[in-house]
Amino acid sequence: MQLAKGVEWGLHCCLALAWLGDAEPVPTAKLAAVFDLPQPYLNKRLQALVRAGVLSSSPGARGGFRLGRPPEQITLMDVVAAIEGPDDAFRCTEIRQQGAGFGTAAPEFAQPCGIATAMRKAELAWRRELAAQSLADLMATTPPASADRIRRFYARLGTVTG
Repeated sequence: MQLAKGVEWGLHCCLALAWLGDAEPVPTAKLAAVFDLPQPYLNKRLQALVRAGVLSSSPGARGGFRLGRPPEQITLMDVVAAIEGPDDAFRCTEIRQQGAGFGTAAPEFAQPCGIATAMRKAELAWRRELAAQSLADLMATTPPASADRIRRFYARLGTVTG
């Protein structure tokens, strides 16, 4: 399974927003500068997080993004689902009913095959693990120097770009 880059970007931006606090909304341009990311693509990911309630946004010259709820209430799964969508990673298309299986009696296919069952079990375990970890958990396990670096960089952006 491979997740889009937007998931990593979204998680890092949420973490940065948590470290920066609620004092003022953070514009996309400044979040993009913090991580050296392309602003238009990042903005699309941030808007997906807004639609999911992970972030909130305010328009205008002094607008930008904030966390939509406390870090304890934002799970890694919330971010993944907002960016990737709610669909399962594995989608069974029942190819066993094609080719050699074409025309086989329906009772043989009444239950999902072992592959679909195993993949579903793995998907649920993956989702449970991500849902069990919050942004606050990430904050607690990240070295304090990381948060300080983000805050200092962001502060310098304020003096350079206004």
